[in-house]
Formats: sequence, structure tokens, C-alpha cells
Amino acid sequence: MPRVKVARKSTAIDMTAMCDVAFLLLTFFILTAKPKIDDPSKAEVPASSKEIQIPDDNVGTISIGKQNKIFYAVAGTDVRAEALKTMGEKYHVTFTPEEVTKFSTTEVFGVPMNQMKQFLNLTTDDKKTFQQPGIPVDTTNNNELSNWVLTSRQADKALHDKAMAIAIKGDRLDQYPAFNTVITMLGKQKIFKFNLITTLRAAPKK
Repeated sequence: MPRVKVARKSTAIDMTAMCDVAFLLLTFFILTAKPKIDDPSKAEVPASSKEIQIPDDNVGTISIGKQNKIFYAVAGTDVRAEALKTMGEKYHVTFTPEEVTKFSTTEVFGVPMNQMKQFLNLTTDDKKTFQQPGIPVDTTNNNELSNWVLTSRQADKALHDKAMAIAIKGDRLDQYPAFNTVITMLGKQKIFKFNLITTLRAAPKK
């Protein structure tokens, strides 16, 4: 009896659909990923054994960097733009629409108002090397930090009808007076509840 020959079938698999899915996923993650922002304060935060997530929106972060330089970050491009306009009116500085747009994309800054226009007109490469002097926080005369916090809180309330949370990020080697100055400033605005940003460490063994 003759042997029956089984017809050979191709084992090739069409990977076109799989490649399309892979590229779509890759594109999705690239577009939705949040880039890491270079922290100009260079603060080495202390460690803590408790972990509480800081919200991504409706939050203002005060950073105390090296040499007690003060930096400020506000979540939300619309809140930043509105806060800059109000600060410009308060300090008699006129900003162009282009400068307002640039500031709305600047997440962290540490320059006084009389240098803000110069800072905003720097190129991206120049900003990386520019040494920001910090925001003035004189408690007796010109407390620009207090005005930034107040105007951003008012802008957040007007735009989103939410109370903005406050977080403090400080270098672990800083002296207490620097923190005390910031906390005193917040107290004058009746802000007695805020978050301290730390790194996570293992909980002590019992």
C-alpha cells in the first residue's frame, strides 16, 4: 500500500499586526510619560520610614536648597500662568504672552521678580548653567515667596475651586532657621498643615 504523503504547510507567522501593536504601545508610553525635571535646588532630602504620596495636582512645593536658597514649584500650567500675571501686577512687571507661556511650562524656579524676565528669555541650554539666586523670603520687608504662595493658592481656587496643598522639601544638612522662616511665613497665611518631602528608608525593627 503506497505511503500517504501529508502536504507540508508553511510555518511562517505574519508578525505585522504584532509589530503594529508594539509600536502603538511604545508611542503611548512615550507620549504619556512625564519627563524628569532637573531640580535646581539640589536638595538632599532626609530619610523617613513612612510613605505618603504627594498629589500630582493642586500642590505647591517650597524647596530649600544649598546655601538656604528658596525655590518654588506649582502644579498646573494654568495656575502658573495666572500666578505670574498677578505677581507682575503686584511688582509692576509686564510680561509678554510668550513669556507667560514659557513660565507656564517652568515647573521649578528660584529667581526674584526683578530677574524673572531675564530668566524667562534664557535659552534651554543657558537655563541649565544659570545659577538661580533663590526667591527673596525677607519676613520684614519684601517676602516674595509669601506672595507667590498666596497668588498661586488664589489662582488654584479660582480656576479649579480647590484648596492647594503645600509641601516643603529641604536639604537634610540645612540649619533649622531656614525651615523656621518658611514655616513662619506659612503660618501668617493660616497654613498650619503641610507635607515634608523625604526619601523612604526601612522601618526600624521592633
